[in-house]
Amino acid sequence: MKYPIGRQTFSTLIEGGYVYVDKTDLVYNLAQKDICFLCRPRRFGKSLLLSTLESYFKGEKELFKGLKIEELEKEWKQYPVFRIDFSNGNYGKREGLTNLISDYLLQWERQYGKESDVVELGRRFQNVIKKAHEKTGQKCVVLIDEYDKPLLDVLMEPMEAENRAVLKEFYGTFKSADEHLRFVLLTGVTKFSQVSVFSGFNQPEDISMNSEFDALCGITKDEFVGYFDKEIEVMAKKYGCTKDEMYVRLKKQYDGYHFSEKMLDIFNPYSVLNALNVKKIDEYWFASGTPTYLIRLINRHKTNIKDIVSKSYARKYFMDYKADAEDPLAMIYQSGYLTIKDYDKEDFTYTLDFPNNEVRNGFIDLLANDYFHQNGETFSCVLSINKMLKQCRLDDLRDALTGFFASIPYNANYQERAWSYESHYHYTFYLIFRLLSCYTVLTEKANSRGRADMIVETTDYVYIFEFKLDGTAAEALKQIEDKGYAEPYAADSRKLFKIGVAFSSEKKNIVEWEVVC
Repeated sequence: MKYPIGRQTFSTLIEGGYVYVDKTDLVYNLAQKDICFLCRPRRFGKSLLLSTLESYFKGEKELFKGLKIEELEKEWKQYPVFRIDFSNGNYGKREGLTNLISDYLLQWERQYGKESDVVELGRRFQNVIKKAHEKTGQKCVVLIDEYDKPLLDVLMEPMEAENRAVLKEFYGTFKSADEHLRFVLLTGVTKFSQVSVFSGFNQPEDISMNSEFDALCGITKDEFVGYFDKEIEVMAKKYGCTKDEMYVRLKKQYDGYHFSEKMLDIFNPYSVLNALNVKKIDEYWFASGTPTYLIRLINRHKTNIKDIVSKSYARKYFMDYKADAEDPLAMIYQSGYLTIKDYDKEDFTYTLDFPNNEVRNGFIDLLANDYFHQNGETFSCVLSINKMLKQCRLDDLRDALTGFFASIPYNANYQERAWSYESHYHYTFYLIFRLLSCYTVLTEKANSRGRADMIVETTDYVYIFEFKLDGTAAEALKQIEDKGYAEPYAADSRKLFKIGVAFSSEKKNIVEWEVVC
């Protein structure tokens, strides 16, 4: 099988014999709309989608031979297509965005004509769209890839305001040129609604959470098994497991995205193709780009990731990003680091959490290294803790955690962070234990009488932790007992341990550790 690693052009895939997951029926349905916006994580197939639409609207019928769309489209008209790719550009440089747009316009003006006295980007684009319509007799198609890249690259930096102003003028074209437009699609990682970028034209139809288009980007379970069944079997032989076991491992690592209340499982296409290509489970998507803009937002707003995940939200809180927001939840979700894990039909709320092991491990490791100002030591500590929990070596676990707290630079959290001491200890435990991908880790698990600080479930053991700042381990154990945190495990065959942990704000470390089994 020929994998399209690094290939995002539809014609290249078809003519080059690469595997292509046929989504042309959805492409056809999308093409019947007017002005749309689609938000999906990076490397999720948005560029390939736009390339497919470009070939469709250009009437390149031969490329679609044997695909689903062949039974749907009968006319195959040829439209003038204007495609803009914002993925490459130096947006931190003054006039970098302006020059990139101007280069596109010069190319199109040579083809369709130019108004000599017009210099504004928006008016130039409006004129070239009008002339293309007049010259070809067909309305125009505009496809914009990564429309938000010029803003994300300079988020919270001086150039953000300038780039925002340039985009506002440019996108104003779509309102004035409405009579000359057949179809418009903007794709990106984030939805900058409630800000000035889109104020100059009619709001596009946001199909990001439209269940009809859940599978437009990414790979569904049926597609994964249908296209790659033999490849999964080959990979299973390499790992010495059954094909079903290999599927489960791939699912845990790369599946788990949901984009609407329909809860259709979507695999990350970039990671799946890379894993099948080299027959190895690894962190391909996360390693392909570091979300530095999210780290800046989290630090700026002193956001604690454990207070975001596994919580329920109304749609507006994670689909609308506001420039002055006090919570970066929307950008974390839209960037693909959180996804929908449950939908409550009665109160219309969504539960958000990490989509899979790849994203959770990569993002938590990044947050941990940034939070602790350490590189590599967090992961080393997690590997040790993993073995200690598996072997029930609780004294060693206490010593390892005490040593880790002692290794955290003083300035990392006690001066730079405005979080409370108690929050710091809870968050440190959270970051470390959430990296234990082979175990179930529950934080602040609620019952009718309270919330357990942390519960870790392994194959053979259940560990219930309660933390006290400037208190005693005995008080922590008493709370576990009084609040009934162990009651849900009364019939569980695994051995249960209650662990009381006391921290000292003066010593900035664990001072008491008591275990009851």
